[in-house]
Amino acid sequence: MERVWRFSSICIVAIIAMTWFQCISFAAASSTLTVYTVNYPLAYFAERIGSDHVNVVFPAPADVDPAYWMPDREVISRYQKADLILLNGAHYAKWVEKVTLPRAKMVDTSRKFKDRYIQMEAEVTHSHGAEGEHAHEDAAFTIWLDFELAVKQAKAVEKALSRKMPAQSAVFKKNFAALEKDLLSLDQGIKKIVVSNRDKPFLASHPVYDYLQRRYSLNLQSVHWEPDEDISFTQWNELKKILQNHPAKWMIWEGSPMKNSVEKLQESGINSLVFDP
Repeated sequence: MERVWRFSSICIVAIIAMTWFQCISFAAASSTLTVYTVNYPLAYFAERIGSDHVNVVFPAPADVDPAYWMPDREVISRYQKADLILLNGAHYAKWVEKVTLPRAKMVDTSRKFKDRYIQMEAEVTHSHGAEGEHAHEDAAFTIWLDFELAVKQAKAVEKALSRKMPAQSAVFKKNFAALEKDLLSLDQGIKKIVVSNRDKPFLASHPVYDYLQRRYSLNLQSVHWEPDEDISFTQWNELKKILQNHPAKWMIWEGSPMKNSVEKLQESGINSLVFDP
C-alpha cells in the first residue's frame, strides 16, 4: 500500500505542478495585448508605445495598398479575435465598413479631430495596381503626414492601450512622450526646410499628400500616375500643360517608379523622390 501511496502522491504533485505552470503560461500570455492595425503608421505607433506589452499585427501584404485592400475571411477572423483594432478613420480601409467587427475593440484614432479632415474637392476614379479600380473621394485619409495630427493619433493609441492594460499605463505614457518628441522633431525639421523654399513648385505622382501640403504650405500639384505603370501619351501631355504654370523640378512618388518614367522625367529636368506615405 505504501508504494501505491507514493506513486499516487507523485501523480498528484505532477498534476498540481502542470496546472501551476499552465496558469503561469496563461498569465504571461494575458500580459500581452494582441493589437491589429489597418496601416503601418498605426502599427509603428502601437509598437513604440506598447513595447514588450503588445503583439502588433499589420497583416496587409506588402504589394497592395492597405487603404483599398480587402482581407479574406481568415484574416478578418483574426481581427475579430484581437484585443484591440486600431483604425485610421476618414474612411480609410473601407473593408471595415463592410464586415462585422467588435465595437468594443475598435479605436478610431482620428475621431476626436474630424473637423480637421481635408475634404476632397472632386471624386476621381482610376485603376491602382492589384486593387483594381477605385475612387478618391470623401475625406483625404493620409492624416499621419501632418505630424501634429500624427501625435494626436498616437495619443489615441496610448489611451486605448492604457484602458486595456491600466497596470502598464505609466510605461505607455513614458513611451508616448518619447514618440511625441520624435514626431514633433520631424515636424519642426520639415518646417525649417520648407520655410526657405515655400514657393518652390513640386509635383506629386498621386493625390495622397494633402495633409503634408496643408501642414507645411507646400507648393504642390498632383497628377494620377502609378509608380508601376508606364507614363501614357495622354498623361505626358497633361504634365506638359501643368509645367507651363507650375515649373516643378521634383516629382514625389508614393512608390519606386519605373526606370522609364524616371528617365523620361529627367529628360525634362525633373528629378524623382520616393516618399511612401
